[in-house]
Amino acid sequence: MGYKTIIGLEIHVELATKTKMFCSCINAFGGEANTHCCPVCIGLPGALPVINKTAVEYAVKAGIAFNSKINTKTRMDRKNYFYSDLVKGYQISQDDLPLCDGGYIEIELENETKKVRLERIHIEEDTGKQIHSEKEDTLIDYNRAGVPLIEIVTKPDMNTPEEARLFLEKLRAILKYIEVSDCKMEEGSLRCDININVVDNETGSKTNITEIKNLNSFRGAVKAAEYEEQRHISLLKEGENTVRETRRWDDISNETITMRGKGGVADYRFAPDGDIAPIELSDEWIEEIKNNLPELPHDKKERFIKEYELSEYDAGVLTASKELAFFFEETIKYIDDSKLVSNWIMGDVLRRLKDEELEIEDTSLTPKYLGQLISIVKEGKINNNTGKKVLKEIFDTGKDPETIVKEQGLIQINDEGALKEIVSKVLDDNEQSIIDYRNGKDRAIGFLVGQIMKASKGKANPQLVNKMVIDMINER
Repeated sequence: MGYKTIIGLEIHVELATKTKMFCSCINAFGGEANTHCCPVCIGLPGALPVINKTAVEYAVKAGIAFNSKINTKTRMDRKNYFYSDLVKGYQISQDDLPLCDGGYIEIELENETKKVRLERIHIEEDTGKQIHSEKEDTLIDYNRAGVPLIEIVTKPDMNTPEEARLFLEKLRAILKYIEVSDCKMEEGSLRCDININVVDNETGSKTNITEIKNLNSFRGAVKAAEYEEQRHISLLKEGENTVRETRRWDDISNETITMRGKGGVADYRFAPDGDIAPIELSDEWIEEIKNNLPELPHDKKERFIKEYELSEYDAGVLTASKELAFFFEETIKYIDDSKLVSNWIMGDVLRRLKDEELEIEDTSLTPKYLGQLISIVKEGKINNNTGKKVLKEIFDTGKDPETIVKEQGLIQINDEGALKEIVSKVLDDNEQSIIDYRNGKDRAIGFLVGQIMKASKGKANPQLVNKMVIDMINER
């Protein structure tokens, strides 16, 4: 017996315009509560919205990047529902005439490329933000109300939480490449809802769809999907079904928690917004936006493979992030060795970023510093292990590599005469290792080299030391 998981996503993306969707209030994260708002975005009677052309342009950019059809005639609608962070009682959104129809994003699986289809992309305004106090009071900050959003709705084409993660990562990368959003999930500029259910392949029985709301991290999204997947399977095994409901992910208890039930299909009583004229886009304007799109991740990956002779895997990792791709190409300006630069970034740099949960742009490491460090190692001034220590110092102190090497006296010893005394002493102190080597145990050389490197405080040239150890043993 097997089960098939069915996952669809709804992603809300705040657009990085200077002003809000329908007024001239600043579009910026944070700020003192209720200082970035006006009669329009808090919905006072008689206040008239004026649509932000740049927000429409950014939404069209996203639609083109995601292979959608751009509708040249569309409109804004009023979505009526009451919620405490929606002060005017309706949200300006789009119903049956979205700005973008269809589209897809391709994700790379282990043995195939999978196309995840999009249902639509539409533009709308964000709501305010609820702030819950310890006194069980709820306060509302309307700074976020009216911020321009695109909502990206997928088809239910994903079948594992891992596929959902890959889709979200690819989507975020493209959005950042085309510079329509900063996609900072921790600030709420990218939020995800998951719709999930499970089908019993043998009986055809399936669970009701559960919606998981407002996931603000990829880790949370994956864990929530994994939890719901197992919960649905367990219910099917017991001959039961899920309740139609909306749930949320609790990071503390590592489980989803019921928010509210769904009695039926929501009736939002959509109606055209009479205060906003219909939107008509010219084919020439859409074509102009298309022609000015920056290089997208897939195209950059193919260029990296051809131009820098990188493997498909390395090129894929380096271009998955706009910032990392930029960092790579900037570093090459300081050392013309693409494979060596790729090895350093793919190895020690990414390991450091992962360990400290940082993005490359948030560190003290610059392309110039990395280029200088690789050059110092390549020229033999310091060895590779010392180079890794210098990299750590750059991250920790922000100092340039040449200063670190000079201050800590890390210049590699390449003089055979200067090393002879150290090598002789280590050999004198480790007669058994010499015997082991002569008896065919080649690992003994590695031990002896390690002892010499330790005695030289990592400054000795390891290749030279290896040669000297063999030569001096043969001379004994």
